[in-house]
Amino acid sequence: MRDPAPAGPAAPSLTGGLADSVFETAARTPTLPALARRTGPDSAVWEEVTAVEFRDQVVDVAKGLIASGISPGERVAILARTRYEWTVLSYALWTVGAEVVPVYPTSSRDQVEWILRDAGCVAVVVEDEQSVMTVGSVCASLPALRHVWQLDAGALEDLVAHGRSVPDAAVDSMRRIVLPDSTAAVAYTSGTSGRPMGCALSHRNLASPCDTLLAGWGHTAAPPGEQGAVLAFLPFSHVYGLMIQGLCVRGGLLMGHEPAMSEEALSSALRSFRPTYFYAVPSVFEKIYKNFLRTAQRAGRGALFERAAGTARDFAAATERRRLGRGSGPGLDLRLQHALYERTVYRRLREALGGRVRRATSGGSPLSRELSLFYEGIGVYVHDGYGLTETGGGLTMQPLGREKSGTVGQPLPGSEVRIADDGEILVRGPSVFQGYVGDGEATRRVLRGGWLATGDLGYLDDEGYLAITGRKKDVIITSGGKSVAPAALEQRLRMHPLVHQAVVVGDNRPCVGALITLDPEFLTHWRAGLALQGDAPVREAREENALREEIGRAVAAANSAVSRSESIRVFRVLPEPFDVAGGLLTPSMKLRRDEIVRTYAFEIDAMYEARSRRRPRSLPDDPAGWEESDNVFLR
Repeated sequence: MRDPAPAGPAAPSLTGGLADSVFETAARTPTLPALARRTGPDSAVWEEVTAVEFRDQVVDVAKGLIASGISPGERVAILARTRYEWTVLSYALWTVGAEVVPVYPTSSRDQVEWILRDAGCVAVVVEDEQSVMTVGSVCASLPALRHVWQLDAGALEDLVAHGRSVPDAAVDSMRRIVLPDSTAAVAYTSGTSGRPMGCALSHRNLASPCDTLLAGWGHTAAPPGEQGAVLAFLPFSHVYGLMIQGLCVRGGLLMGHEPAMSEEALSSALRSFRPTYFYAVPSVFEKIYKNFLRTAQRAGRGALFERAAGTARDFAAATERRRLGRGSGPGLDLRLQHALYERTVYRRLREALGGRVRRATSGGSPLSRELSLFYEGIGVYVHDGYGLTETGGGLTMQPLGREKSGTVGQPLPGSEVRIADDGEILVRGPSVFQGYVGDGEATRRVLRGGWLATGDLGYLDDEGYLAITGRKKDVIITSGGKSVAPAALEQRLRMHPLVHQAVVVGDNRPCVGALITLDPEFLTHWRAGLALQGDAPVREAREENALREEIGRAVAAANSAVSRSESIRVFRVLPEPFDVAGGLLTPSMKLRRDEIVRTYAFEIDAMYEARSRRRPRSLPDDPAGWEESDNVFLR
């Protein structure tokens, strides 16, 4: 066992529940804008809600909950997208001591039934008629369920009307009995294998990382003298989204909500809301980068963008060496090039994020060093952090002035990280969860002497920075005995603009392989740029050959970062992306690897057999017969 990374002092101790901050902010700064909501569904105008108005709405809804018989400790599910009502409801529930059970609105009927029954929910708040029908179809197996409230049918207004006779004092008395270690939320894991498990998170678990981040990094959310503004678009059904909500409410940051995750909706919201700080997951940062590239290519400036992107990465890498004491920083030529691109390229790229963002945070999975350097180089430093559902969100963060791309930073003050002998990351601290609901055995498996076994693999460098290398259960062992962590290869494959998703395979196979899906939008753009001649069959053949070569270059680029024995030797391009509806992605957009391998078993077998027929080998596990990457293309 290697020594744990150093930890600083913990955040101030919590004395009550999460809802207290709503009331404290309203009393301290009643006119401070707390939330912003659109004046219409597609409006670019945002109407601000002050701290005292937000508190009053929370109180009114809380009174309706009391009148409906919701008691402390009872669980209420919220099955809705990230929207204004989600925030009001969650804080109203915490005000009366109830427990929130977030449910992804994309969840299947079976998933909804399992979560509501496993958590013993007494009520569920849904968004639309379709969700009402989903819940209605499983009500017979949910004896504890007493209420189904629909947001689009005026659920909040009905609750407010129902609670008018309840005195404000009743709300205040219930709020004051909520303790820091009372359960605030039961957040279900993504369920990448088997059924999702409910993680019981206390008010302290959820507040601790927020308070620690605000104490050490809160001043970076906006320029001095300005109120920070955050656009919440990640699902509140995920602990990362819950943490963003907590940071805004506890830190006095103006929060807007964007329920739609489409490229068009997010772009419009960013330009109209103009956040000062940006929270996202790596796939969003990857998509934004590819959109920058595609837009430049359409305008005939693809080469210019690529030169500017290279300069941004070089400038950021030189700047990083200087701040870490390993170099003198960018040279004169690099500074001049960077200044030129700042005027012609980088400023316009930042405008796509609203024009005010200078810092961001990436979470959910590691962000590639190349992307991190690119964003830093264009003037938006992206802090890459680390956390789990079982830790209430963030565990690590980049130390200010000592940021190191390619890592997830150092443990937050009050938290500790150490690495087990097998490379598994172990953590402990005030945000570690209370346990899995109804599954003591599973809880005991991951909580060992106060340390949480995360299931993630990584290492601490000499300066205490944590780097994530993959998931323990995802490690591939080839038939030759080589262990390969797929995450780094998949991450590098996705850097190619044509590659949408990648799954590395190879368990009990002679070499590493990959299943690849294509980005539909970039594929259309790429095809338009080919300008192939000839009749339809000839053009299709030429296009397929060109696509094989392009994906082959993506594979070669990914292989350049690993040893020969770890490199991808065979791959297959699939005709359709993996999605949640098909059961190949979790609601939080993580790969269901086991299910993908089962679904595409025939294609995987064919991929290896085709290569084997072309390259006879003297020994079954002899890697010499797999010297070059295959490029089997599946239409």
